[in-house]
Amino acid sequence: MSIFNWKRLGVISGLSLALFAAGCGAADEEETDNGSTTEGTEEAATIDGQEIELAYVEWETEVASTHVVGKVLEDIGYDVKVTPLDNAIMWEAVASGEADGMVAAWLPGTHAAQYEAYGDRVVELGENLEGAAIGLVVPTYMDVNSIADLDEEASQTITAIEPGAGVVAAAERTLDDYDNLGDWTVQTSSSGAMATALGEAYENEEEIIVTGWSPHWKFQAYDLKYLEDPEGTFGEAEVIATMVREGLEEDMPQAYQVLDNFYWTPEDLESVMLAIYEGADPEEAAAAWVEENADTVAEWTEGIE
Repeated sequence: MSIFNWKRLGVISGLSLALFAAGCGAADEEETDNGSTTEGTEEAATIDGQEIELAYVEWETEVASTHVVGKVLEDIGYDVKVTPLDNAIMWEAVASGEADGMVAAWLPGTHAAQYEAYGDRVVELGENLEGAAIGLVVPTYMDVNSIADLDEEASQTITAIEPGAGVVAAAERTLDDYDNLGDWTVQTSSSGAMATALGEAYENEEEIIVTGWSPHWKFQAYDLKYLEDPEGTFGEAEVIATMVREGLEEDMPQAYQVLDNFYWTPEDLESVMLAIYEGADPEEAAAAWVEENADTVAEWTEGIE
């Protein structure tokens, strides 16, 4: 994985000259009926009516982040469409130009296969969140701290999410990497089904081992811990990165700027995720966060009127 550049500033400085040369610009000021003047809306006119599509995999992290970015793009004038897709299809959609971008690339480990397959066909804008992690997660009341110490816990079953997810592939590799897991199985389902199973087990103080990742609301809702991974099957800490289609910077420079500047903390993300978990609609949770964090949003949209 290449070293990511930290968030670059806006790319729209030459936009007004291009508009002037094309004869598309309106006057900077126009006179109102009472003789006062108002600022022109050249830049807004370049955005209004443009549709942008963001793809995402239906993990709670990506539901939250995609809706937040989508809300910011909507607020500056774009017609935003957010589309949930399977992990591999999400990458393919951006690489082929069927989707304009995504803020859901887990690197270097979780999406390593997708990055290898499609990385040279997308534009990599860098990380939007640092400190992400994946691994096997258990409630803190369970008396086990390492994958190497697992024995008969949870009926020798790891409750996983969707087949094909990087964290699931890593969980399946543990069955080979750890001699004590020879008789274990990885039971795939979905992110929602995994969360439901975890909640029910936790409420009854039953043993359960799940494929986990952070940031995630479950770490706010329950007392959980990652199992130590002495074989390193799940890799080191990860980042979540932003990828866009080729040509987006030329077609939608303001959207490109927002996506390029988008960067927030795990605490930011978990606050939106927790609001959704507690019953808020993703659009409502995103809108509330955008309203409450105007200074951060202003950094993403600097220079865009």
